[in-house]
Amino acid sequence: MEFFSLLSPEFFLLAGLGCLVGIIFGAIPGMTATMAVAVCLPLTYTLDLQEGLALLLGLYVGGISGGMVPAVLLNIPGTPSSITTTFDGHPMAQKGEAERALKVCIVASLFGGLGSAVVLFLFAPVLADFAIKFSYIEKFLIIFFALTVIASLSKNILAGIFSGLLGVLISLIGAYDTIRGGNGEYRLMADFMVPYLETGFSLLPVLIGLFGLAAIFEEAEKGLKSDTENGRVKLKRGEHFSFSVFKGQLTNLLRSTGIGTFVGMLPGIGGSAASVLAYSQQKNLSKNASQMGKGAPEGLVASESANNALTGGALIPLLSLGIPGDSTTAVLIGAFTLQGLQVGPLFIGEHLDTWYAMMTALVFANLVMFAVMFFAIRHIAKVVMVPKHILYPIIIMMCVVGAYAINYGIMFDVWTLLIFGLLGWLASKIGIEVAPLVIGFILGPSAEIYFVKSLESYGTYSIFFTKSPIAIFLWVLIIASIIFSIMMHRKKRHQSELEAN
Repeated sequence: MEFFSLLSPEFFLLAGLGCLVGIIFGAIPGMTATMAVAVCLPLTYTLDLQEGLALLLGLYVGGISGGMVPAVLLNIPGTPSSITTTFDGHPMAQKGEAERALKVCIVASLFGGLGSAVVLFLFAPVLADFAIKFSYIEKFLIIFFALTVIASLSKNILAGIFSGLLGVLISLIGAYDTIRGGNGEYRLMADFMVPYLETGFSLLPVLIGLFGLAAIFEEAEKGLKSDTENGRVKLKRGEHFSFSVFKGQLTNLLRSTGIGTFVGMLPGIGGSAASVLAYSQQKNLSKNASQMGKGAPEGLVASESANNALTGGALIPLLSLGIPGDSTTAVLIGAFTLQGLQVGPLFIGEHLDTWYAMMTALVFANLVMFAVMFFAIRHIAKVVMVPKHILYPIIIMMCVVGAYAINYGIMFDVWTLLIFGLLGWLASKIGIEVAPLVIGFILGPSAEIYFVKSLESYGTYSIFFTKSPIAIFLWVLIIASIIFSIMMHRKKRHQSELEAN
């Protein structure tokens, strides 16, 4: 098997380096794993596919894990997925147990990451084999279901629906894709825009703008003065850590890893939902629930095993269905785009070497994350003090150079970067949610093609409801998703009213 020839020192070096850089990104408040992957994505242009994916998967794993550092030391979640880590991590740090709290997080992260990798390896090929049998109708309904899931689990259902549809609308700007069966006509733009948007907005500058440049704008708005001294807890020498803290936590680890993996499979949900759900379940089932939120290690176990399990879970729909599980895997699509490959049901079967390389990189990145953070956590903790006025100009330069170089030096890609950077910055202010928008942008062209092809083949809209048992089952899931959404938002509104009274 040619796969073994891929196990070169460079492959492992890039996976390890990506993990280290990801940890640094995650440990700096205001940065995320998604931002790390987006900013470094252009670097993969000079690498082959396997090495590029090794770098990006390392960034993914490291970025998610690095968020625990400011969560424990500063009470600031380094990434959205580490929000529940602050609940027990910072109280432990205030008691003089900062290093112990971080090492509990590191071990739980390793368990969650490796557990989700096992599920990915076993489940993704099975789902891909099943999805190969899908017709255009089932493929369209799967995308439709993905969009309803995004909307149903957004902070605001109407905002989620609007954001997803806005992403679809933006993706349709340009000529109707003749390669995939379109008529080549221009739509959704004025005549003067044709030279710039004939093929629509380029995916990679859009992703870098929304997740890289927008984050810089948000932090710049807050001010570049370092705010990490306030409430910062320093690591003390001589802190004792023992693996006995995990005694009786196997059920917690397994349940939280399962929750994180499952939530990762749902398109566009994100690690914050995974960690909150796992933490809530552990608090409901714990014998010492009253201690959670006051410095209980079991809370850290639930939070970190769940948010790191997201990495493997989010790759399942990406590699088997071509649907990104979260915003970071949406950016990973850019790596395949650079190499001229399309992810979907046929990907694993046609690119077995790449599939095995991805699994190797994912497992290796988790092991590197554990080794680096467990044995060098004192040094990594200093990252939270990096001055932003030094760091952010470097990142902006990387974003601009990357956007310009991706398509062989097209200046409009830099304008695209700026446009979507501003859009991402304004999004939270006007109620637009970025994750639904990005996934709508990625899935929009495919949804259009599958919808049109279905009508061309059968000539009636009723075919979407009567074609096959799979289509009927998908409609049941779509309806259930909408009902669940309505019930959850009514419950949240009722709780808000009770708190107000």
